[in-house]
Amino acid sequence: MKIPSSIVATLSLSSAIQLTNSLSLPPSAAFTRSRRRTHLYSIAPQQTDTPTTTNNNNTPSNGSSGSSNGRTTREIAKELSLGVTLDNGPVIDFASVKDSTSRAEMALLEARKRYEASLLNKSNAHTSGGDGSKVGSISSSQDGGRLMGINDEVVAEVGYEIGDFANEYVDVANGETVEELVQKCGAYLRSKSCAFSTQLAQQSHQPESPEGRQQEFTPEEISRFNRLLSRSYEESGIVTSAFAKTFYLGTQSLPEPARKAIWAIYVWCRRTDEIVDAPRSSSANPNEEMLRDLSEWEIRTELLFDKGQVLDVLDLPLLDCKVKYPALKLEPFSDMIRGMLMDIPGLGQERYETWEELHLYCYRVAGTVGLMSMPVFGCAEGFTDEIAKEPALSLGVAFQITNILRDVGEDAKKRGRVYLPQRDMERFGVTERQLFDQKVDDNYINLMKFEIARARMYYARALRGVPMLSPDARLPVQLSLDAYGKILDKIEENGYDSLTKRAYVGKWEKLAGIPASWYRTLDIAKALPLPGDWGRPTLEDYEKVLEEMLEKKWVKERGASATSDYLHSLNKN
Repeated sequence: MKIPSSIVATLSLSSAIQLTNSLSLPPSAAFTRSRRRTHLYSIAPQQTDTPTTTNNNNTPSNGSSGSSNGRTTREIAKELSLGVTLDNGPVIDFASVKDSTSRAEMALLEARKRYEASLLNKSNAHTSGGDGSKVGSISSSQDGGRLMGINDEVVAEVGYEIGDFANEYVDVANGETVEELVQKCGAYLRSKSCAFSTQLAQQSHQPESPEGRQQEFTPEEISRFNRLLSRSYEESGIVTSAFAKTFYLGTQSLPEPARKAIWAIYVWCRRTDEIVDAPRSSSANPNEEMLRDLSEWEIRTELLFDKGQVLDVLDLPLLDCKVKYPALKLEPFSDMIRGMLMDIPGLGQERYETWEELHLYCYRVAGTVGLMSMPVFGCAEGFTDEIAKEPALSLGVAFQITNILRDVGEDAKKRGRVYLPQRDMERFGVTERQLFDQKVDDNYINLMKFEIARARMYYARALRGVPMLSPDARLPVQLSLDAYGKILDKIEENGYDSLTKRAYVGKWEKLAGIPASWYRTLDIAKALPLPGDWGRPTLEDYEKVLEEMLEKKWVKERGASATSDYLHSLNKN
């Protein structure tokens, strides 16, 4: 699935930077307005097709969804409408709903019911979680003893077994186990949170006293717990660096607390992705096993956010984040799991009929990371999370579109997946067979020009959010924004061939862009922009050009009825 790249991006701008295949940092190429406009206006479909008629609800006239997961366009529009309204269009946010109509969602629900029932039937179902609550018999590790979401691929990438360091902090003399150590450290972290302390006091019918609870731990224990937590953060940073080198580099400019928090968030996303994508060749029913594991993972995440419960050493940093940043919410984590479900072969969404459907996927697997990181980065004076939300989500969507455009050929050839909206392909005369055969022609080039233009429109929306962030967070966001935008430039330099070539931005090119990204975060850059930034198209420029292109080219060749629904979706998103 596509998660590292998106996260890199998203985690940077949500305050916001990215996750779905890896993460990033160089300067975007300096395109003049005329060059960008040439790219946009040169898009002209070269093959006619049958216009698609729509009703006033932008729903196919036959009422069908066209989606393999059972969602109709109206249902997706309803979800979109739950978001806040900015720039005359809805923004998906925490209101993203659990889609009870999709096969994947229903399968996960059933898997969760079976898993919860199995917990009740186990002999240790009443094991204490360290705070007096019942954790059931959720295991802290997978078969083989590894932490959940850690597999051969992760170990090979990092170079050693993840989590083994915890043994160094165990009180062997008193017979302590790693599991017991983790529970004690979790209890210590919960004692530092007013919210969790209040909850614990209510459960034990005792007056709330966070200070008193902290005194239950000796100075020696507190020192040991803090060293374990510090090492857990360090391990999270190592995992982040192994899978998202450019993203990791971008986090180095953050203050230490924020840097570590972003590592913790990334590791949760990485583990979730591995649970969904891990090879299960030995399983008789890979999807059933994956759904069981994902159910367990979702329950674990809910317990951590709701009750502060942890099960392994990599849970500790995320709990510490929740304690330090109380505004960190469960919803975007849950929404990301919904996005993972959309990628499950045989259960999720195999194709995306419209941009609106793909936009939902982009939000769930990438925009959510922006929402996760907003409480960590914070906003500049005069701005609120609600205002900064739209740019944060837009950056995540921009990064995910970039991932998709970069990997069109790889997704088709290796995974049999097509993420490009079917209606876009039809309008530009591009077929799935063409993608699988890796045939680049004028129609495909024009389709890529259009999709790149749309991606840049989202980058333009995201760019407006950089000044909204706290000063410490602006540089890593700008670095990621510039670096990922450069991938689009590389696609253009490759002749728009993303079927047989993979756009790649080298390490030194990324490093060379740091000074320019830094300058763009300064107030003086508004009055004295870099030479390559003079005449840079604004968000309004992109929106106007896209709309004019559609009206002049598509309406002229195909009639207004063939484009009215598409123009509507552009304005909407």
